[in-house]
Amino acid sequence: MRIGPITLDVPVVLAPMAGVTNAPFRRLCRAEGAGLYVSEMITARAYVEGNAKTQRLAHFDDDEPLRSIQLYGIDAFHVGEAVRRLVDSDHVDHIDLNFGCPAPKVTKNGGGSALPVRKRLLRDIIAAAVAGAGDVPITAKFRMGVDDDHPLTYLDTGRIAEDEGCAMIALHARTAEQLYSGDARWEAIGRLKEHVTSIPVLGNGDIWEAHDALRMMRTTKCDGVIVGRGCLGRPWLFRDLADVFNGRDPEDPPDFGKTLDLMRDHARRLVDWFGEEPGIRMMRKFTTWYTKGFKNSAEMRVRLTRITSLSDLDEVKIGRASC
Repeated sequence: MRIGPITLDVPVVLAPMAGVTNAPFRRLCRAEGAGLYVSEMITARAYVEGNAKTQRLAHFDDDEPLRSIQLYGIDAFHVGEAVRRLVDSDHVDHIDLNFGCPAPKVTKNGGGSALPVRKRLLRDIIAAAVAGAGDVPITAKFRMGVDDDHPLTYLDTGRIAEDEGCAMIALHARTAEQLYSGDARWEAIGRLKEHVTSIPVLGNGDIWEAHDALRMMRTTKCDGVIVGRGCLGRPWLFRDLADVFNGRDPEDPPDFGKTLDLMRDHARRLVDWFGEEPGIRMMRKFTTWYTKGFKNSAEMRVRLTRITSLSDLDEVKIGRASC
């Protein structure tokens, strides 16, 4: 699959997730399989104004082959200027525009999944991003609409993105009101694919196993998939996806011992990147995802949510290695 000048060996994209898709997690997922790994969302205005936290979020590991970032903004000027600065600094290879975040703190300002309701503003923002990007591809991710009580916006959003020069679009097949509840309505991805024909259309929602991706693509005729919550605590999902797209059966998932080893590797990467205290604090939520589903692991999860150091993690691991 091609996204502008970028060629992906497998049509798989890691969804940007706040507090999750930082450089250590992207590197861990990249080691498991091929695809495009998008960073956490950054705010266009904060980036333009030189906000230190935003600058840190926009930082990539030196060995990342494709530097992909998601940008959020609610006005054309700051989005266009942020894109231009990112491109001029040779900092990115791909920029994704966020029109899909359903978080109330985003939508109350008219951003994220609320923005496509304002079609003129949507068009202006995309046009400004594309104008500032040069050869760097601009893509857009969005939802079906605000809720089912109002007209759904995804078909118009897709057409506008196509008209204004986006290199790819992606639909999370839920409304903003749904957040992440209920089943993703894959039929909407199929309708979007029928309406947007000159650029790739990717589907997002309920990709929990590798074969879900194949089923989505066969059902909707979409060009690829975006994986979000399905890879939390399961970075080997990208290995499985690479296998099924290359005609191989996925391997068995790691056993408990190997999962613990992977969890500690993840913790070490976070500590190396952020420092021990913030890295371990960030790791606590991941430990819940890694250990979910294993027999007799409930007590261990309680202990893991209280760790304050790598040595604490080792002690919990040693104490519960028989789970």
